[in-house]
Amino acid sequence: MPAKYSDIEIARKVEERKPLPDNYRDRIQLRDKRGHRERELDVVGSAGTQYRLILRQSNFNTMDFSIILAVNPADSNQLFRLRRYNGKSHEHTNQIEGDTFYDFHIHHATERYQESGAREDAFAEATDRYADFNAALRCMLEDCGFDMPEGDQQSLFEEFGV
Repeated sequence: MPAKYSDIEIARKVEERKPLPDNYRDRIQLRDKRGHRERELDVVGSAGTQYRLILRQSNFNTMDFSIILAVNPADSNQLFRLRRYNGKSHEHTNQIEGDTFYDFHIHHATERYQESGAREDAFAEATDRYADFNAALRCMLEDCGFDMPEGDQQSLFEEFGV
């Protein structure tokens, strides 16, 4: 059974501090997988919440990517997508608002979309904060409470050339 969260609970989960493990760099290097490259990283938040960072990018279109922050609810067998940072590879329509755009965009889980029967993260907003995969990853980590390991001398952004 899928989990449901209020907007306040969603905001708390996004804001919860998420310390990255010491070997996070190795664990987020994308690997080939049937037409795209992908990697997942499980992270435990400061309050003990189980999160999963999912990174995907097409092998054929560099603008076709998705960087997802999901929570693994204790009472569910399905991940709940809190945020999704997508590339500029497709048109998006917010069904409730009726607006459509073709741009880089960030999906947000909302109570309203859950109540409408849509996917929790069906609402999205266009953004000019990033224009490629690496910059989208940087935005995700900055926006969603991720912390670099203590004593880490090389920033993730330097590692990925962001």
